[in-house]
Amino acid sequence: MGSLSLVLILLSHACAVSASDSRLHNDNIFILAGQSNMAGRGGVINGTWDGIVPSECQPNPSILRLTAGLTWVEAREPLHADIDTNKTCGIGPGMAFANAVLRDPAFGIVGLVPCAVGATNISEWSRGTYLYTQLVRRAKASLQHGGKIRALLWYQGESDSKSPEYAKSYKGKLEKFILDLRTDLRSPMLPVALASGGPFIKIVREAQLGVDLPNVTCVDAMGLPLEPDGIHLTTPAQIYPNDPNHPIVLHDVSHINA
Repeated sequence: MGSLSLVLILLSHACAVSASDSRLHNDNIFILAGQSNMAGRGGVINGTWDGIVPSECQPNPSILRLTAGLTWVEAREPLHADIDTNKTCGIGPGMAFANAVLRDPAFGIVGLVPCAVGATNISEWSRGTYLYTQLVRRAKASLQHGGKIRALLWYQGESDSKSPEYAKSYKGKLEKFILDLRTDLRSPMLPVALASGGPFIKIVREAQLGVDLPNVTCVDAMGLPLEPDGIHLTTPAQIYPNDPNHPIVLHDVSHINA
């Protein structure tokens, strides 16, 4: 999962703003959406988060988070605590990604827009649904004081990978979701990075790899360590691949064109 972070680093550098711009206009906004592994379950066991925040996920004055009340605050883990409220949230990929982006001191402000909700399938994110409407609403609200949405980081598909029927219909629904979102955000080339997991993940992965749209990248979360439930990524799994020397990361990002 963490390899998504480096994908978005590459995408964001391709459209980075000038470091001389004002703070508000220097915001580089990233939407975090999907289900539980994006919402963050790292360090959560039996419904309790262990409270451990690795150095890679520590707060930084240059990393902001859009709250459920649509205000910007300094970002802290768990990023989705006021968004995915029916479950206990822990460490996700967002903070590790943002801190990795800021290895470039000229990058400016990173604005994270958490939207993920656990145990949701792709149909629940289709245009007109509550989740889709909230995603668009939050994305538009993030732009009110300037900045630009640089990319969507999407970790979803576990729910759709539970049955072959859902998995086989995933590709068409995912493509429509991306096209609808790009239309509604008036960003026809919005970069999108995809990942997922689950029992029928092979079918879902093939669907993601087969998405025939520009600026869409699928990265592989296979082999990353999981919590005892066998579904959710551990804290190390969320942060480890942000190491730029990690061979999986280098392989995954080598073909990105943003």
